[in-house]
Parts: sequence; C-alpha cells; structure tokens
Amino acid sequence: MNTTISVTNPQFQRLAQVVLSMPMAQTLGLALTRIEAGAVEVEIPVLEAFCFRPGQLQATPVFAVADFAAVAAAGTLLAPGWVNATVDATLKLLAPAQGERLRARGRVIDAGKLLTVCAADVYAVNQNGQETLCATLLGTARNIDMNPRQ
Repeated sequence: MNTTISVTNPQFQRLAQVVLSMPMAQTLGLALTRIEAGAVEVEIPVLEAFCFRPGQLQATPVFAVADFAAVAAAGTLLAPGWVNATVDATLKLLAPAQGERLRARGRVIDAGKLLTVCAADVYAVNQNGQETLCATLLGTARNIDMNPRQ
C-alpha cells in the first residue's frame, strides 16, 4: 500500500494532520495519496477484520473511505481557521469491494460559505493495480468557523 504523501502546502498540512489523527482513519489504515485544491485521494487496505466474507469488505469501510475523501476534498477549500464535518451522505454500492486496497477520489461539486457539496468514487484495486469502480458517494459538509467574531 502507498504511504501517506508529503504535503508542503501549510493549509493542506493542517488538513492532513487533522484527517490522519482521527481514530477511525487510524483504525482503517487510511493513507492520503493526493491532495490539492478541491480534490483528495485516499486509500485503505482490505483487512479481513472489515470483511463479511474473505476478501470482500462490508459497506461500512467503503462508506468511511468515501466520506473521508469527499469531506477532505471539501476541506481543501476552507479558509484558515475553518473546519468541516459531514452532515449528509448517500453511498451507492456498484460492485464488490474486493482486492488489495480501496482507493477513493474525492472532489468538490459546489463550495458554499456554510455548506459544501462533495463527492467521491471508490475503486477496488487488485494486486496488479487494476481499478474497479465499486461505489460512489454524494455528500454535504458543514463548514464551521472555529474563530467566530465576537
């Protein structure tokens, strides 16, 4: 599995630190593989502990990796001092989530002041690196000013 990328942009460094410090990200073995304005790519290994049958993930980790990718992509467009959180998401499963790892590519659909609509496509990646689209997510992130003016 790819290791987490080196991030030089200070805004993206903070986002990467926040995402990777989350207990669920750590439990999933989440790695950031790409981060740029409006787009994030993350990966998780397919672990037997998350499978309902050998080598095939349950929907929960598929949802989680999609949510991390989509909402992190939304976070790349936030001003300093702002954070975001998922308020709504819909996942559509398209194919079995089986392979060596899952790769989710998140993107921003529409960035607003208080809400950002975001999406992610999740790919099952086999040992040869071949991708199969297995899920897609459409979500909404709430943008939160952590330094409100008094």
